[in-house]
Amino acid sequence: MPIAQNLTEIKSQLPTHVTLVAVSKTKPVADLMEAYHVGQRIFGENYVQELVEKQHVLPKDIQWHFIGHLQSRKVKQLAPFVSLIHGVDSFKLLQEINKQAANHHRIIDCLLQIHIAEEESKFGFDESDLIAILSSEELYTLKNIRIVGLMGMATFTDNQIQIEKEFNHLKTIFDKLNTIPFTQNLKPNILSMGMSGDYKLAISCGSTMVRIGSSIFGIRN
Repeated sequence: MPIAQNLTEIKSQLPTHVTLVAVSKTKPVADLMEAYHVGQRIFGENYVQELVEKQHVLPKDIQWHFIGHLQSRKVKQLAPFVSLIHGVDSFKLLQEINKQAANHHRIIDCLLQIHIAEEESKFGFDESDLIAILSSEELYTLKNIRIVGLMGMATFTDNQIQIEKEFNHLKTIFDKLNTIPFTQNLKPNILSMGMSGDYKLAISCGSTMVRIGSSIFGIRN
């Protein structure tokens, strides 16, 4: 099915409180424009250089999300325009985002990545690290970032019970954030979990943002 049809069908099935990020990595500008013409305005990329190139040529009302593992040295390329950085997995990276955002007189929204999968290859904080960071006085010196929620990726498996368990674990951690006083740079209201293969399960477990690529654009190039 064409991209526009895929996108329209998926959007018709999403609850109104769930935000769709169209994951367009490796896809040509023409594919993104097809999605744009049926109303999609939020796109996710996970290669910095590709994202910068696409942002340069595509309409300026697009909200760009960076969804991959981000190296600190590449933050400055995204800082002028990125809307949301999904996978913040270290305090050092948070500090660098703050520094580069300040250079552009911006506040950049961030999601902290929580490690919920069994695979060692997945990045992210564990629960104790997360609470330590969010409770630290050092966090509140970062005036140019805003932590708006959490994200996580389940284990790559066909075992739906395991995936559901991991999503529920992340939702439990997310709910605990409500016990921490909100400040100017801590306003968690986004729980980003679920991709093409498991987004319906993720939504049933409490996800408010899903990252869907292949179900919209087809198999990755």
